[in-house]
Amino acid sequence: MIPGIRGTRDILPAEVGRWQQVERVARAVCERYGYAEVRTPVIEREELFAKGTGESTDIVQKEMYAFTDKGGERITLRPEATPSMVRAFVEHSLEQALPFAKLYSLGPMFRYERPQKGRYRQFHQLDVEVFCIADPAVDGEVIEMASAFVAELGITVAELVINSVGCEACRPRFSAALVEALGARLSELCGDCQRRARTNPLRIFDCKVPADQPIIDALPHSEDYLCEACRVHFDEVKRHLDAYGLLYRVSHRLVRGLDYYTRTTFEILGAGLGAQNALLGGGRYDHLVKRLGGPDRAGIGFAAGLERLVLALPEGAGDANVADAFVVAIGEASWPAARMLARDLRRAGLTALIDYDGHSSKSQMKRANRSGARRMLILGEDELARQQVTIKEMETGHQHTVARDQVTAELTKLRR
Repeated sequence: MIPGIRGTRDILPAEVGRWQQVERVARAVCERYGYAEVRTPVIEREELFAKGTGESTDIVQKEMYAFTDKGGERITLRPEATPSMVRAFVEHSLEQALPFAKLYSLGPMFRYERPQKGRYRQFHQLDVEVFCIADPAVDGEVIEMASAFVAELGITVAELVINSVGCEACRPRFSAALVEALGARLSELCGDCQRRARTNPLRIFDCKVPADQPIIDALPHSEDYLCEACRVHFDEVKRHLDAYGLLYRVSHRLVRGLDYYTRTTFEILGAGLGAQNALLGGGRYDHLVKRLGGPDRAGIGFAAGLERLVLALPEGAGDANVADAFVVAIGEASWPAARMLARDLRRAGLTALIDYDGHSSKSQMKRANRSGARRMLILGEDELARQQVTIKEMETGHQHTVARDQVTAELTKLRR
């Protein structure tokens, strides 16, 4: 046997229903808020993420699956969706094509990192993006939508965390303050943090090394270094969240792991997921579209990890669909009629199962029991002669007969 690749996993029939539940709710919520779906390729040019995600990020430095293709071009499996969404927005002039530049996508991403609970090398995300709107009202709406999405999944134990990382005008002052505050203690931090201090000091807040945490906790807060415009923007975002009735916590450590964020950042954290407890996260990126060759347009969005959302779903959510009926044919002459009955039920929107290869009635009934179907429909010589079907309730064992031409209506009524 050739096993699957480390960090990947098969989503098996028993859990697919939970995935479908997350995907159904994601699509429904996005469409209610006016988002249009986009499907981008899983392979892109490497420079898209180097410029977009950021050269100093761990994603680009350590985690991207990048290679040279047979044409000599540097290609990467997408590690996140936002740069691809920006490229599609610019390349296809979606600003002119849509009433609002509000987009969403669902699909796999790839990062070479240590697999753990809720984190894999191939993982799946819902990605939501809004372009061309700089007003803090859209920050509030995007965060409210993210909260509504989590709530609609039935995930009741979740915490909203927000922050502002400032802009190109005030962030250099904050970065300098971080380096100054570290001083001689910089050498006590891990090698990654020492590198981050040279390339992008805000990335120090991403550190997960336990020994580094007391030093990092004592560092200055970004909120104390915001320029007047960023301060007003952040105050307005909080005002909108208050108006929506959302509870939130401001965390100075929330900077997100990507270089393109400006001003608002946010995460929704779940319970019982261990160290990887972020269900979703995002923020504003007002210069990314221009950086990737487009017009100077604002942007804000979030990404939600489907693996973690599936883990956080309440017990019983998205249980596998139960078949409405298992059709059993007794006797060789009954098989053609049984197959037509199964076809008619399916065309009526009901789920119908039927055996193959002319198995005995005993074998069919055993399989019907294993299938978990709600009802068994029995077609034997007597039923054929009377143009009837026997319906057996699998839970109670109760049986009754109905006319063949009334079976579909009867099962549709019982399904309600």
